[in-house]
Amino acid sequence: MNVRRLIPTAALAAAVALGATALTACSGANAAGDSGDGKLDVTASFYPMQFLAEKIGKDHVKVSTLTKPGVEPHDLEITPKQTGQLAESDVILYLKSLQPAVDKAVEQSGAKNVVDAATLTTLETHGASGHDGHDHAAEGGGADGGHDHGDGEAGADPHVWLDPAKYAEIAQGVGAALEKADPGHAADYKKNTADLVTELGALDTEFKEGLKNTATRTFITTHSAFGYLAERYGLDQEGISGVDPESEPSPARMKDLQAVAAKDKVSTVFFETLASDKTAKTLAKDTGLKTDVLDPLEGITDSSQGADYLEVMRSNLKNLQKALGAK
Repeated sequence: MNVRRLIPTAALAAAVALGATALTACSGANAAGDSGDGKLDVTASFYPMQFLAEKIGKDHVKVSTLTKPGVEPHDLEITPKQTGQLAESDVILYLKSLQPAVDKAVEQSGAKNVVDAATLTTLETHGASGHDGHDHAAEGGGADGGHDHGDGEAGADPHVWLDPAKYAEIAQGVGAALEKADPGHAADYKKNTADLVTELGALDTEFKEGLKNTATRTFITTHSAFGYLAERYGLDQEGISGVDPESEPSPARMKDLQAVAAKDKVSTVFFETLASDKTAKTLAKDTGLKTDVLDPLEGITDSSQGADYLEVMRSNLKNLQKALGAK
């Protein structure tokens, strides 16, 4: 009797082992980029789009990104191979006006499911200074490298993902697009989108509470990427350059910032991980200020203060609290 019982158990164990081996082999093939895996092929233009696709798509998608870690997204050039990859994608997620090379390649690709994140929320115009875009708007316009004026909304600030509430709106649009492209897994996409929107809502609350009472409301940053964040939480962003991190500020702008720093009791000049910190260090030296990192989250690298969007945003919050003298 016992022998008879053992045989099916052993057979079952062997079958399980075989199944596990097959599964491992299969997932190995997927990791190598086997597109015959039944997954939805999603191409993201840069990290904030990749993060949404991975969080909402989870196991049902295979996500590739056009902007490799460590590359400044504004400067991206598209290879012919990447243009071909776009044409074969099931879904393309991008943010029109941030990367002119991507805009052009997406247009040429003829892909059916193209999601422009700029259409999923409302873009606004922000100058190099002020949370309402009015204070040094002329200077901000002059400092813009002109790279973000490619579409009809001239001067619209593309850095919309740095406002967790607006990013949540984009997440909902991305979720709806994945549901449409892959109706068989619609329920999962719906649930994952709802979970992510809840997480972003919690992040928004942390920022609201964490920045409610501060000694100053003004922060200085090399790259004017934080207009939406400043507006959401009632802060004033003073950008050394415009929305193009590589543009050089004028001596007049540097002098102006020294005056702002003194008047508004600014303690810190922020720089970012992907662009040069030269101008931030020059200004800090001239004004006796500290430097710290405020990450525009255009890409995640080993030097990022966190492993994903949520972690880096929380590091940004801590650094802002310290710089602004949160009470």
